[in-house]
Amino acid sequence: MITTKSLSFGYTSAQQVLNNITLSMERGHIHGLLGCNGIGKTTLLKLICGIMRPRSGEVRIDGIDPMMRRKETLSELIIIPEEFDLPNISLERYAAVTAPFYPRFDRGAMLGYCEELGVNPRVRLHSLSMGQRKKAYIAFALACNVSMLLLDEPTNGLDIPSKSVFRRLLAGYVDESRMVVISTHQVADVEQLLDNIIILNEQGVMLNATTSEICERLKFGRTVEGDKVIYSERTIQGDMAVSVNESGEDSSLSIELLFNATVTNPHAIAAIFNQK
Repeated sequence: MITTKSLSFGYTSAQQVLNNITLSMERGHIHGLLGCNGIGKTTLLKLICGIMRPRSGEVRIDGIDPMMRRKETLSELIIIPEEFDLPNISLERYAAVTAPFYPRFDRGAMLGYCEELGVNPRVRLHSLSMGQRKKAYIAFALACNVSMLLLDEPTNGLDIPSKSVFRRLLAGYVDESRMVVISTHQVADVEQLLDNIIILNEQGVMLNATTSEICERLKFGRTVEGDKVIYSERTIQGDMAVSVNESGEDSSLSIELLFNATVTNPHAIAAIFNQK
């Protein structure tokens, strides 16, 4: 489990990007980490990994402070940042050097992921395009079989067929012993994968709920007379809204509508989900 308590961080005293973040993320879920630009999603992932130190509050991974850099903690954790640089060697060589840090690494699985993603593991990484390098890194990360996989804008740079393969591989990766955290603005690329939604704003955590909890309490789509509308917007399909689900009606979750409703009407969302 990943937990944070009253976590705050600022690059300078005048540039505070995270304020009072208290949340928990459990294994067995694909968590979607959402927020407006500059709200601190990437910073939060780095704090979870122990790459940066919080100004106040705490981060714990299974009760352990990641800043302690314990082998048993770091071997269960991988982050794929939005932008990264890998050494100018082949993926096979990179894996040979790096895999010893991850005791459950499976070279055969990595080669299988490479084949599915269309990546040649014997080609030097610097000769690959940005999208191909990202697919190579994804193949390596999945093959490490860590229990906590953190992804920052993972679909940026991937072509449409690769996004489809990525979704299928990630859906098959998570089980009761593993979690994935995806920070993204490209919600449509991963909407069907996410089963827990976390939304941040300047004050902290606006929402942290499973998709089933969200659909139990909210209704998405066209409204009827008497609906308690929290948010609505005009689309080419007509007016689409987020309403209080008083009738227990089933509707398909729209994460984009949910996000806009949470940003526009945070007090209503907080009241519905008992967020402080």
